[in-house]
Amino acid sequence: MSLITAEQVVLDLTGADRHAATRTLAERLVATGRCTDLDTFLADVRKREETMATGLPGGIGIPHARSAAITEPSLVFGRATDGIDWGAKDGPATLVFLIAAPEHGGEAHMQMLPKLARALMKKDFKAALAAATSEEEVVRIVSDEVQLDAPPATQPQAKEAYAAEPAERHTAPSAAPVVSTATATDTATATRRGLRLIGVTSCPTGIAHTYMAAEGLENAAKAAGHTIIVETQGSAGSKPIPAADIAAADAVIFAHDLPVKDVGRFAGKPTVDVGVKKGISDGPELVARAEQLVAEWEADPSKAQAAAAAAAGPSGGHVSKVEEGASTATKVRQWLMTGVSYMIPFVAAGGILIALSFMLAQVALGEQGAIEIVKYGLTAEGQYNIAQNFNPLSLTSWAALLFVIGGASFGFLVPILSGFIAFAIADRPGLVPGIVGGSVAATMGAGFLGGLVTGLVGGLVARWVSGWNVAKGVRGVMPVVVIPLVSAFITVGLFITVLGRPIKALTDGLNSWLTGMSGASAIILGIILGAMMGFDLGGPVNKVAYAFATGGLAAAGTVTDAPQLKIMAAVMAAGMVAPLAMALATTVRPHLFSEPERENGKAAWLLGFSFISEGAIPFAAADPVRIIASSVVGSAVTGALVMAFGATLRAPHGGIWVVPLIGNFLLFLVALAVGVLVMTAIVVTLKSRDRNLEAVDASATV
Repeated sequence: MSLITAEQVVLDLTGADRHAATRTLAERLVATGRCTDLDTFLADVRKREETMATGLPGGIGIPHARSAAITEPSLVFGRATDGIDWGAKDGPATLVFLIAAPEHGGEAHMQMLPKLARALMKKDFKAALAAATSEEEVVRIVSDEVQLDAPPATQPQAKEAYAAEPAERHTAPSAAPVVSTATATDTATATRRGLRLIGVTSCPTGIAHTYMAAEGLENAAKAAGHTIIVETQGSAGSKPIPAADIAAADAVIFAHDLPVKDVGRFAGKPTVDVGVKKGISDGPELVARAEQLVAEWEADPSKAQAAAAAAAGPSGGHVSKVEEGASTATKVRQWLMTGVSYMIPFVAAGGILIALSFMLAQVALGEQGAIEIVKYGLTAEGQYNIAQNFNPLSLTSWAALLFVIGGASFGFLVPILSGFIAFAIADRPGLVPGIVGGSVAATMGAGFLGGLVTGLVGGLVARWVSGWNVAKGVRGVMPVVVIPLVSAFITVGLFITVLGRPIKALTDGLNSWLTGMSGASAIILGIILGAMMGFDLGGPVNKVAYAFATGGLAAAGTVTDAPQLKIMAAVMAAGMVAPLAMALATTVRPHLFSEPERENGKAAWLLGFSFISEGAIPFAAADPVRIIASSVVGSAVTGALVMAFGATLRAPHGGIWVVPLIGNFLLFLVALAVGVLVMTAIVVTLKSRDRNLEAVDASATV
């Protein structure tokens, strides 16, 4: 399906202001069925406008947003003869593109949005739109400029030409995330002082400004006789610039409104750092600033040496999940989720290995196997020391080995959680106080809650110390000596003397409550956690329930039926309900769903069985009230049944593929099936009722 149709063109756009004009354009998306909720979409567009005005130099307006109300990437074009103020400094906009993208859109059509952004930087494209006399002509002009790329396999000549070019001049199709202005023609026109530049562009939605800034930088570099590779961190994805090209670069230009991903790659280079709009409107100025920096660094080698010393400070290969400009509450949630995301692999490795060790121990030693195997270790005496007495032919030895490795992995849960919460707050300087503080919290028995506190305290302290205005001679040792020393001392000292004991008491109380939980209280907890998992399908509420479950796994220890393991089983089963129910609903009542929904239903089988709740998001985006209500009920039923049945799980992920590691797995499957059937029945009933009501209304009208 095309990005724009004749119905999505308004040649006489009017409006009291840009918000009224945006509503006029958005109504065309509703009319063509690409927008399911006008007010929701307009609210998302306005939220984007509040972040940064979307008027651009040259009479262009590009209101845009990602929204759950949009079903597919779409454009609406409007031409305002008298112009409408869109926030640009040089005057009102006469050419307006409303760009609408699905909240989680990643299909092939998304590559066309970067192409549109680049086309808007071309004078002939804008002139053609201004002179167009019909809606069909506008569609043709846009379609000629904005098309899907042919698959790589159909472009052998292009692939050969690409392979033949030098590394610093590699480029990708315009929709790809890494682009270059360097061509054979550029080489002929480049001066002797031609520089190798690299750049990164990004904006909050990654739809328009990201790619227009890239185009602006490319044009400016080409005009100045330089070559440039730009990494566009936007809607079409982000392919990192090769390390060899970064190493060969003379300077870096960042035009961004979001944190640059893996910014440590560019450390030690002369850097121009500005907002994304400067890349669009002031490309030549930015290139000139890069030239000046290169000249200064060549004239004064100490600048390069200072940059190399500072490179030890920023993060290298790790990436946090924190958005600039977010509210305090949102930032705190994102700090915590960053820590949880880095902790999950340790939970997965430790939990699965311990579960497998118990399975082997029961085969080798019978019912007492799980109890007996905990005696083994690397420091145990006599036959229980597997480092001294490992027997490759003994199941007991293998079980003990798995248990030791799994236990070691579990031992890192709290330090890693704490360390990467602090990392999300303060970048690399936060790792030392966070990890050391988390280790102390685990040693004191403060557990998961202790790790949260040391992570937050360590990160905030490290960020504070990093901001100290110190003498020039001290700056070089700040990242490697002063910041970790001071921040670790303050964090750990504060936790041991003030915070540790009350948090340990709270942790002990929580563990006692969970240990004593049974009957109605366990079922109620299952209902709550299940409903949270089904509410926003991978969103913040879902993640809170998931983090609660995974955080408790470490506290379960070697107890095979610990309440924490039941909670993990309830959370995973509940998270599988929505995608499986939608897959079943589209199978048993296909006429209630559109063709795209039926296709999504086929994919949802695998996603659901793999515990990927996001498989139900396309359905919830198109019909949020009925789908979310049904999901909450079905997931809550499954959560309650899992808790009532006493199913357990040590693995934090895997879905149906980790069934052998689930305690009482048959009852786990029964609970899952019941929840899926309940949700399916509710969805089918609600959709059938509304379909019948529509039929009655239609017959009454006739």
